[in-house]
Amino acid sequence: MSTGFSPYQLPAEYSEIRTATRDVCDAGVAPHAAEADADAAFPSASYAALRSADLHAPHIPVKYGGAGIDALGTAIVIEEVARACASSSLIPAVNKLGTLPLLLDASEEIKQRYLPPVASGEAMFSYCLSEPEAGSDAASMKTRAVRDGDEWVLDGVKRWITNAGVSEYYTVFAVTDPEAGSRGISAFVVEKADHGVSFGAPEKKLGIKGSPTAEVYFDSVRIPAGRIVGEEGQGFSLAMRTLDHTRVTIAAQALGIAQGALDAAAGYAAEREQFGKPIAGFQGVQFMLADAAMKISAARELTYAAAAKSERGDADLTYIGAAAKCFASDAAMEITTDMVQVLGGYGYTKDFPVERMMRDAKITQIYEGTNQIQRIVMARELLRGKAF
Repeated sequence: MSTGFSPYQLPAEYSEIRTATRDVCDAGVAPHAAEADADAAFPSASYAALRSADLHAPHIPVKYGGAGIDALGTAIVIEEVARACASSSLIPAVNKLGTLPLLLDASEEIKQRYLPPVASGEAMFSYCLSEPEAGSDAASMKTRAVRDGDEWVLDGVKRWITNAGVSEYYTVFAVTDPEAGSRGISAFVVEKADHGVSFGAPEKKLGIKGSPTAEVYFDSVRIPAGRIVGEEGQGFSLAMRTLDHTRVTIAAQALGIAQGALDAAAGYAAEREQFGKPIAGFQGVQFMLADAAMKISAARELTYAAAAKSERGDADLTYIGAAAKCFASDAAMEITTDMVQVLGGYGYTKDFPVERMMRDAKITQIYEGTNQIQRIVMARELLRGKAF
């Protein structure tokens, strides 16, 4: 049972993207969602289904062998995958996160080398910014990159890396000038096969268990000098610009999780009978469903507006991207909790997907910048007069 709608009519191409993605997810992703969660294993079958339909990295331009789907279309893909399986939605989302620094700032040589394998599904790309002592305070990172002739030598550790060990390629941010603060950080492409790269044990998480999260270690990792992304010292700026765009994908993920929970709860309420009639006939349940639908509608409009601004590169993207991520993820956490309540005792069991969706929703309030950080970002933009 689907309860999603948009007050305005999107161009037909986006409806086609949604329909095609939903068909793929209903057949090839949703059936594996519970297993991926229970086994805490990367959903290889879901990846294969997405790859077969060019939905694993839909944002890669046609020039590099990709589907060339714009930011709004990519958000819709991620939304629909998350509706079926939040862990699987991190396949297109993190492929975008990892490759966007290349699309924004890398040389054509780097783009030609690394984007086609991602577009074809031969490789995935992860993003290495956070560290044990540098989470929200990313500028305090300690990972170092030292120039040695025609090479850079990387040493350090990155934490909370999505799809670590599964991805072949990593965008890594490291300090190249310790005296320059945030202006002394640069970005590099590191390959899983590079000597000195290793991975920690997978984190044992509350949700998104089918998406591996682990530390990545760099022990005197030597890479060619040409693998720097953009200019030396511009890495922190690049990391922040990347997040301006990719927070929209987290908003889309949260939106999809919330929609999936509402769809499941509405379907259950229409069939579950108590006191001689379906519980959907009781006003208390109706109000919970109506509130969820209202908040999803609001989150969808904000997310789609942010996606459009991402595609255009609008000046207020920093504000609107933070707002969309913050609002949609807060809504998802509230909605999934309420939908568990609609199912009552059954909602608390693994026999129904809403408990998994509630656990999955929580991370959307935390990663790619906690919602407290999002509010700081929005306030700064507002006080600078850039928000409106």
